[in-house]
Amino acid sequence: MRTRSWIIVCVAAAIAAGVGAALRVRSREPVTLRSGTALAEPRPIADFALVDQHGKPFERVALEDRWSLVFTGFTHCPDICPTTLALFAALRQQLPDDGLQFVFVSVDPERDSPERIAAYLAHFETRLIGATGTGADIERFTGELGLAQVRNPGTGDDYTVDHSTALVLIDPDARVAGYFQAPHDSAALAADLAALAGGAG
Repeated sequence: MRTRSWIIVCVAAAIAAGVGAALRVRSREPVTLRSGTALAEPRPIADFALVDQHGKPFERVALEDRWSLVFTGFTHCPDICPTTLALFAALRQQLPDDGLQFVFVSVDPERDSPERIAAYLAHFETRLIGATGTGADIERFTGELGLAQVRNPGTGDDYTVDHSTALVLIDPDARVAGYFQAPHDSAALAADLAALAGGAG
């Protein structure tokens, strides 16, 4: 009986290892996008240290085990940011929470505190994730995504920030998997994300 139990344990472990390997292989398969550009070789993201809109750490682990769509901007943005976050809100309401998350990363750390980001996102959809950090930490993270931003000169708090308008697709292994460039086809984007969140692609 003891020998039989040991065999069962070994078989179960082998099955678990096989399933895990299959999932890892699947996660390495390139995605197919209708409305974006998928990378043939997803690019790993190095460790980073930001905070979310609740003041809690937002690190690389937050991008693991689910698909993420990341957009960078700032709360004083007059046009692109509110339009994109309205799109995020509409998509968030259509798509499942467990397979996909939407992340807004502020590139204006001087004005965008976690509290301000939380209040800003609440105008769109409470399940959106916001993040910020020091200027250096933000630069490091956006560099990992292949994005850039430049603060334009201004007086005091009266300034703007030029930033990338692309949406960055990050896979469940925390790797950059693709980009969606503006202007966005909301229906095609929703179809792409629904397929990914549902396990297709």
